[in-house]
Amino acid sequence: MPQIAFLISQMDCQEEIATLKSALLPLVHDEKRLAFDLISRKLTVNTTGLTIGAIDIITAVAHTGMEATVHTAPLDGCSCCGGSCSSNNASESFLKRHGRALLCATSGTAWLMGLATAIGEHGTFSGAFSHDASVPLAAVAFWIFGAAAGMWHVLPRALISARTLRPDMNLLMVLAATGAMAIGDYSEGASVAFLFSLANQLESWSMGRARKAIQALMDITPTTALVLKPGALAPHPTPVEKVPAGSRILVRPGDSIPLDGLVVAGSSSVDQSPITGESMPVPKAAGDTVYAGTINAEGAMEIRTTAAASDSALSRIMHMVEEAQSKRAKAVQWVDKFATVYTPAMMGLSILVALAPPLFAGGEWTQWFYQALVVLVISCPCALVISTPVSVVAGLASAARNGVLIKGGAYLEAAASITAVALDKTGTLTKGKPAVTQIDVCAGTATVELLATAASLESRSSHPVARAILDHAQAAGLHLPTVEDVLEHPGRGAQGRIEGKLFFVGNERLLGEQAPALLTQELRERFLGAHAEASTVVAVWNGSKVLGTLTLKDTVRPEAQGAVESLRQLGMAEMVMLSGDNEQTASLIARQAGVTGYRANLLPEDKTAIVTDMVARGTRVAMVGDGVNDAPALAASSLGIAMGGIGTGAAIETADVALMSDDLSKLPWLIRHSRRTVGIIKQNIGFALGLKAVFLILAFFQVATLWAAIAADMGASLAVIFNGLRLLRIRK
Repeated sequence: MPQIAFLISQMDCQEEIATLKSALLPLVHDEKRLAFDLISRKLTVNTTGLTIGAIDIITAVAHTGMEATVHTAPLDGCSCCGGSCSSNNASESFLKRHGRALLCATSGTAWLMGLATAIGEHGTFSGAFSHDASVPLAAVAFWIFGAAAGMWHVLPRALISARTLRPDMNLLMVLAATGAMAIGDYSEGASVAFLFSLANQLESWSMGRARKAIQALMDITPTTALVLKPGALAPHPTPVEKVPAGSRILVRPGDSIPLDGLVVAGSSSVDQSPITGESMPVPKAAGDTVYAGTINAEGAMEIRTTAAASDSALSRIMHMVEEAQSKRAKAVQWVDKFATVYTPAMMGLSILVALAPPLFAGGEWTQWFYQALVVLVISCPCALVISTPVSVVAGLASAARNGVLIKGGAYLEAAASITAVALDKTGTLTKGKPAVTQIDVCAGTATVELLATAASLESRSSHPVARAILDHAQAAGLHLPTVEDVLEHPGRGAQGRIEGKLFFVGNERLLGEQAPALLTQELRERFLGAHAEASTVVAVWNGSKVLGTLTLKDTVRPEAQGAVESLRQLGMAEMVMLSGDNEQTASLIARQAGVTGYRANLLPEDKTAIVTDMVARGTRVAMVGDGVNDAPALAASSLGIAMGGIGTGAAIETADVALMSDDLSKLPWLIRHSRRTVGIIKQNIGFALGLKAVFLILAFFQVATLWAAIAADMGASLAVIFNGLRLLRIRK
């Protein structure tokens, strides 16, 4: 088994990951063999060529105060937490699940009991803490007990940190608490231990909030499906993981759809907002695609499944979110590197504060030792280290709930710096399929008659133009006459008999072949004008006359112009449309969409060359395409964005970001969300470092106290956590 995956209890921040690395490096010898997923609390170890096994890893992790268990994929296919969801932990003992919280509560209670004992002994709060007051032995016992409870889970990590000469926040806090007690400040030592334990609990809680936001995606999928079996009187409830592709299932009104599939009977509207973020239900009828986790509204539907539970669009989403942590934002990487230098530097500074003034300026040893402890407490990088991952995870979770899937913190951060956008035309700026935009009838023919005749003749064709005409007729609620002896003319049209009379539907070429006398100059001009306007015209005729024409075109998405304008307001000076269509078509669509420029007659390699050139000029380019034929251009861009990722696995595989619904307005939303996330990260880092700088100055002037340092460090941790969690609020 070359790779072994483990679930790690209480792994909630980068400092704990650093502790695990220190413990495991002697076994694996290379840090690249270790992969950590903070969201899932999962560790993957590459054991290729090593003689170690799972027991060796579990033992090494146990020495850190954390616990490792071999990860096995749960039966329900949940990949977001590897089975670490609360529902999967129900079998664990109460102490195992809540032990650290109980120790934190015990530490706080013991500290308060010691405080109450001291106040009771001396009558007043000020009396209990005056320099001349004696400390009751009972209060000392309470405080020592409280400090021990607060540091119980921290001590093993602090010892590893000291043994490997890699000081971390755990070692800082243990030294600060024990140092305070060594000079007789028992209450302050106990408060350091308790408040640091409380800060760890807050870290765990904040990561849990983000973890639950992501887990909520999987919770929307039912665990059973109503399978329709031949000859059975009623549907058979079956676990979703046991339903193979190609099965026929029943989805009742109000039920969540359990698996991806195609509607084969019935019609309804489906709420796709849990996955795509769309605000309105989407109508579904026979032949339409539905997705696991979406909600059926008012009508019963029979669905033929197209994928197993593990291969559904929702499962791909969960896998993508799970892998996102491997691509960490630059801000997170910077904080990690900064912390490795910052922590030992601050320990050196605290030693200097303790020794230099007494040795060289005649300062009092106890007083400067106390100030050194203040430096240790305020230098704890807890707030700094937690500030970025909480913000990034919250930003990723919020985007996923809005139907914008981002493959990692690096890409969430990259979207904030985009300065130009390149957009594919077909399927991105346009709907990607033709629609009937105009119907012109000749004298003696009604519009309903023309449309019904054309739809009947095209009813057996799979050509996009034929499907567009049929969809338009069905949307109008027309009753189609029966057609017989249908014959298709590939690339030109079709013919058939309606009530015994031969009718044709087709383009200018078919009309010229079958009835050249009916191809008047007026019709020729209509066909020619359609070409100039990037449209398609088909005529309907019989042996004696032309009934009329239908004009079709691939229309610009209704939200495209607004999205482009929003991007312009966000500072996108260059928005270029890339198209394989002719110059006339590209020019028309570019004007309608409002982009700043366009390039026509492009092959896929031409699109890639254009994007590569833009990047080479120093432009931060986002390429927006369908994720399949635009894959080379997506890869060449600064940020690849796939449209309609819910419909194709290839879109998720090729792009850095997938807009799960065909909604261009999500593009400016992504830019704004990314900038908001980066702004919050900068706020958190600046606040955490600024507060520490203030207290370092106060320590040098001997006006800082342990109480104030503890309160400031605790306040900073709370501030950055709640500031980061603001990103969990969904902003449509």
